[in-house]
Amino acid sequence: MIRITELRLPLTHAEDELRPAVVQRLGLASDEELLAFHVFKRSYDARKKSAIQLIYTVDCELSDEAAVLQRFEGDPHIKPSPDTQYKFVGHAPADFFTPEAQRRPLVIGFGPCGIFAALILAQMGLRPIVLERGKDVRQRTKDTWGLWRESELNPESNVQFGEGGAGTFSDGKLWSQISDPRHLTRKVLTEFVKAGAPEEILFVSKPHIGTFRLVSMVIKMRADIEALGGEIRFEQKVTDVLIEDGPKGKHIRGVTLASGEQIASDHVVLALGHSARDTFTMLHERGVYMEAKPFSIGYRIEHPQSVIDAARFGASAGHPILGAADYKLVHHAKNGRSVYSFCMCPGGTVVAATSEPLRVVTNGMSQYSRNERNANAGIVVGINPQDYRQDGKHEGPVSPLDGMAFQRIWESRAYELGEGGYKAPGALVGDFIKRQRSKVLGNVEPSYKPGVTLTDLQQKGRGSLPEYCLDAIREALPAFERQIKGFSRADAVLTGVETRTSSPLRITRGRDYQSLNVQGLYPAGEGAGYAGGIMSAGVDGIEVAEALGAKLLASA
Repeated sequence: MIRITELRLPLTHAEDELRPAVVQRLGLASDEELLAFHVFKRSYDARKKSAIQLIYTVDCELSDEAAVLQRFEGDPHIKPSPDTQYKFVGHAPADFFTPEAQRRPLVIGFGPCGIFAALILAQMGLRPIVLERGKDVRQRTKDTWGLWRESELNPESNVQFGEGGAGTFSDGKLWSQISDPRHLTRKVLTEFVKAGAPEEILFVSKPHIGTFRLVSMVIKMRADIEALGGEIRFEQKVTDVLIEDGPKGKHIRGVTLASGEQIASDHVVLALGHSARDTFTMLHERGVYMEAKPFSIGYRIEHPQSVIDAARFGASAGHPILGAADYKLVHHAKNGRSVYSFCMCPGGTVVAATSEPLRVVTNGMSQYSRNERNANAGIVVGINPQDYRQDGKHEGPVSPLDGMAFQRIWESRAYELGEGGYKAPGALVGDFIKRQRSKVLGNVEPSYKPGVTLTDLQQKGRGSLPEYCLDAIREALPAFERQIKGFSRADAVLTGVETRTSSPLRITRGRDYQSLNVQGLYPAGEGAGYAGGIMSAGVDGIEVAEALGAKLLASA
């Protein structure tokens, strides 16, 4: 197979024009020399709104591939197609888990990282046991709607905790900017298609699924893991880890559940979400090495989706291939802070994402159709450990738990400003820029449920974010207007606060994917500080499962 990259055609090209374009690009003497082809990837270039182009990566089967490759030697856009087939590091023999042999590996958490760690282990014949503190995805969905509709929070079953993880109630974005030389993202996408995702996610440049489709897919993937000998246990909260001191250092020996049950294991994957604060605290108390890391905080901003479409696509707005437009924005403020858009959700809603009582957290979500009225995104400011240290010092190491304490301060303030009932504090962009209280909505109606309380997000002594964040965002909004017309429109809505952009700590691991000071413990995914989104978390789960599996199978 030969791969063509950067094959450009107009947005409005007819479907039957692609084949002749491939023949022309390869300089083939006749159409018959092209035996077959398929689109590996399709993206678009909308920098020139009046002439938007589609960009194809095409894999071709030719009658004489060697001659074509020789003719285009040195052309970076015509090369042999890479092998994207996933290859397992090994498989366990049928009798691997006899009573006298190995203890089964544990996976703590069943979000994207935990799902793929468990799936790969199961496909290798290693029969993992998954422990998920929340409920199965259908029961969890009911509990989540209970917060959104009735202002009733279940701290163990919500946007953060339960089958599918936080990614279930998101835009379902299936793309990432991680380096992927082994094509592990292809493995993730292939498994999603097997679980019921549309095949287009294999070739569109920024694939997404949306919440409702993710629910059924997660259930199918759970069934696949169980069919391969894996076991998933819901409402099984891990409250302690069993660590043994030996001549070669510390080693994990199992976990203790809230019920008091102990499960023995020498290999444990920590696929925690970024909101597993009680588990982080327990691990810190047990001496598991971790460190503070940077993260970001800010608000959700909402505009009419039509405004974003027009700004990005011009007259081509509404074209079915383009869909609802997204954006990615960055501004470097005068005070040295970076302000950027985060987790942009075209045609979506702002959702209540708290996991703790009397605190307000926002996030974004959209369905596969992306046809809601508003676009929303996080507008967040980068902070570092020195910003959030709690001991009042100005130098030295920062406690890895300080980031959680910092998040809680602003989440509690948001609950206070929202005036209870898990309502979120909000302001119109025009008022925010003028530093004044918002009293009446304009044409943009906020989508956050249980509701938004209009207020002054910058009131002295009761601001919704630190002053340096407020200053940076106030400066960034007009700057973003220069990139997207209408971005700083007076009636666009800011809703606070967005604090769970990523984990506030990293459970540090070595090149073997094990904890630096506890053998057999494999920190993984977003909570451990090694991923940010569904795709990167899934890939990290695969890599951790491979490392664990290789170590476990070495004894076979």
